[in-house]
Amino acid sequence: MFVYNINFNGKRLVKILFVFIAIAITIYFVVSAYKIYNNSFKVRDKIEQPDVINITDENYTNILKAVHDDTDSYIGKKICFTGYVYRVLDFKETEFVLARDMIISSDMQTLIVGFLCDHKNAESFANETWVELTGEITLGDYHGNMPIIKVKEIKQIEKPTENIYVCPPDDSYVPTSIMF
Repeated sequence: MFVYNINFNGKRLVKILFVFIAIAITIYFVVSAYKIYNNSFKVRDKIEQPDVINITDENYTNILKAVHDDTDSYIGKKICFTGYVYRVLDFKETEFVLARDMIISSDMQTLIVGFLCDHKNAESFANETWVELTGEITLGDYHGNMPIIKVKEIKQIEKPTENIYVCPPDDSYVPTSIMF
């Protein structure tokens, strides 16, 4: 018959337990740090770019300014927006500006702003006719290089009763081609 004599050394048991806990905490910390480090450089979501960007009353002049400031970044982008047909004497038969009135003072003085557009049936839309169009930004020539919208689709709409004016570009807009 064997007799086992088990002695528990309390100090030694506490030291061993402390070492195991310290190792477990260290492993947990290393694994957590690795996961955080590894995930911080990954893109979790792919931002889907829409096929056609809708220009609204709120962002109209910001986008207009951005496209004119950095036309090369926007060539080939498709946009959809509304405005009224506006022409000047030296336009070709296929050209018009899809215009909006931009408020420039507190007493409601306005300035006409817009994108120069090119459409084979442009003459079928009279001046001051409100239209909605979809087109592609191209580089064209009108007294120098400038963006011109090649119209793909155009339809006449009723003049809006609200929000017919646009505001000047604001300082908060950061022009990037990625937004298009």
